[in-house]
Amino acid sequence: MVREVMGTHADAWIGTAGWTIPKASTSDFAGDGTHLQRYARVLTGAEINSSFYRPHKPSTYEKWAAAVPAGFRFAVKVPKEITHVQRLGGGGEVAEILERFLGEAGALGPSLGPLLVQLPPSLAFVPAVAKRFFTTLRRRFAGPVVCEPRHATWFLPEPQALLTSFHVAQVAADPALSPAAARPGGWRGLVYYRWHGSPTIYRSQYSPQYLDVLARTLTGHLAAGTPVWCIFDNTAEGAAIADALGLLTRLGTAPVTYRGDTAAHLS
Repeated sequence: MVREVMGTHADAWIGTAGWTIPKASTSDFAGDGTHLQRYARVLTGAEINSSFYRPHKPSTYEKWAAAVPAGFRFAVKVPKEITHVQRLGGGGEVAEILERFLGEAGALGPSLGPLLVQLPPSLAFVPAVAKRFFTTLRRRFAGPVVCEPRHATWFLPEPQALLTSFHVAQVAADPALSPAAARPGGWRGLVYYRWHGSPTIYRSQYSPQYLDVLARTLTGHLAAGTPVWCIFDNTAEGAAIADALGLLTRLGTAPVTYRGDTAAHLS
């Protein structure tokens, strides 16, 4: 059944942060191979978070790309040296870190999906800094980029217009620091949901009813021709895998013509 779901929506990448398979879910990932090989036979995407903390060799990215089927994609998180240490500033130093990072992650080849730029909650929108950073990034990378801002100033019209001008989609996150943070924003050529677990971040599993609403929401985006990512980051107690499987199954049965009302924070 899961394989049928994968074929239903070619522009839907559903997965988790990392690809650890908890013991409770091993029967859903049967067969030989590494965790990644087994994971990628069922789910359609994964988010590489470890790149935020430390660099990986190009050979590591090549190994990961070789382990997944065509059509599978990795989202890759931009290093914290750029977002949290330099805070998007730093001029030449940021450019140097970007060059290194893109040279590494680029070894994923066709398996490379969006770059994820997650900003610290204390980082307010400063027009000149944001424009300089995204100009630097876009001079080096033409692929999909998503940004997860966590300061209220990023959800106003000016930063939203800036993100749109650079073809950067604003992540929809849960739990969200504000209602606007729970909805997709910025460039609307891509939507990217990051579900961290609620009410207990990184631990809580989402209810079946919640996944029903989320599936209808994503189906609405797909029916409009918008590529969709949904990553579950509630990995601390293994809930992410179960949620991703539940959502993927629902996407296989949800009507693609859906245009109905959904929970406001999911639309």
